[in-house]
Amino acid sequence: MRIFAMILGMLAAAPALADDKPGGLSIELNTITAASGACQLTFVAETSHPDGVEKVLFETVLFDKTGAVDRLTLFDFGKLPAGRPRVRQFLIPDLACADLGRILINGINECQAPGLETDACAAGLRATSRVDVELLG
Repeated sequence: MRIFAMILGMLAAAPALADDKPGGLSIELNTITAASGACQLTFVAETSHPDGVEKVLFETVLFDKTGAVDRLTLFDFGKLPAGRPRVRQFLIPDLACADLGRILINGINECQAPGLETDACAAGLRATSRVDVELLG
């Protein structure tokens, strides 16, 4: 019976251990707001890397409601301190927010993180959305 209880305890702890990877990035699409001929995207970003991230630049693809690529752009999230959320806003000219179908983080153009490999920003990237527009990582 003791062995069974130990196994259950280990299984319950396993998902929590998997989420504690250093250097992981979390990006949430928080709001989308129309702004005079443009669409403003607001993101909340956070890193679990103990020393933070000095700079991260995402290659991002915007798709319309039909699934067609509207444009490819770069979002510079700048510096992300360890364990502290940061809000970043991007104004997309000539885009009606109602036409935006989904957003894809297509790649990492730049990642400067002390003590990590250059691809550390892509490893463990978690993308979520609070709005009807899907954010894929």
